[in-house]
Amino acid sequence: MKKILKISAFVITGILSLILVAVAYISIALPNVGPPEEMQIEITGERVAHGKYLAHHVMLCVDCHSVRDFELFAGPPIQSTLASGGEVFDKKEGFPGTFISPNLTPFNLKDWTDGEIFRAITTGVRKDGSAIFPVMPYGEYSKADPEDVKAVIAYLRTLDPVETNHPKSKPDFPFNIILNTMPKKASLSKRPNPQQDQIAYGGYLATISGCAECHTRFENGSFVGERLAGGREFEFPEALLVTPNLTPHESGIGNWTKEMFVQRFKMYGENYVPEKVKQGDFQTIMPWIMYAGMEERDLEAIYAYLKSLQPVENYVEKFQAKK
Repeated sequence: MKKILKISAFVITGILSLILVAVAYISIALPNVGPPEEMQIEITGERVAHGKYLAHHVMLCVDCHSVRDFELFAGPPIQSTLASGGEVFDKKEGFPGTFISPNLTPFNLKDWTDGEIFRAITTGVRKDGSAIFPVMPYGEYSKADPEDVKAVIAYLRTLDPVETNHPKSKPDFPFNIILNTMPKKASLSKRPNPQQDQIAYGGYLATISGCAECHTRFENGSFVGERLAGGREFEFPEALLVTPNLTPHESGIGNWTKEMFVQRFKMYGENYVPEKVKQGDFQTIMPWIMYAGMEERDLEAIYAYLKSLQPVENYVEKFQAKK
């Protein structure tokens, strides 16, 4: 019996030692995506204008890096907070900790090199080498055209500095360790020519817009549903939100025309005044007001891409009020 106990103790000690070594490796050696690239991005009017378009209406950097007012429909960003961070993502929405979007104005980024910002956007690794929580869809941004990322950086460099003092994000244990394994090296691509291949161009836009991040069922830390078939759940204080199916099945956009699809976005354009949402009324996290600024050509390309997908049957109830 003593011999068995000794062997068991030895085995347990060995397993614990391996676990400690693994934890130490993950905590110290990861993330490992390589050093930031040395680059000096030229700030031109054309590049800044393109970067502003991407940051506000396509990649939606400004959406998450502003505080949204969910007393109004679709949670439009509060103008005084644009790009200065402060939006909270926490357990109320099912996140493993409390994550606060940082300030993207030169007040916070003045000491970052262009290469460090580029690495953060495309791999999820900060200036100090720590991992960013993937509520920022850097996995999708990692597939962007480098010129699009550089345009966004050029635009951020032109913003007025806004002084803030946001608290740091705090992932829960053990996710604070797991988080280090998530950043990966970028797999950058070339933006397709919309005149030559509208579907490929639409697929590119759908990727860097992060459509699949919300419109794919997500459970226990990983995507488990068909891409873009909807079903991801988001908790609101008074309701459960479930994202709709974007594939061309009748349970998705199968019955939508191109004109219907474009108009669905454009109805929230510059003449739209967000309505106050009463208790129990339908609400959404879909940033309609920001996506409404996307060019019609780009919305039409996304529609063409979505209609080219394999139809997936997935009927969802988008808004389930809690009793």
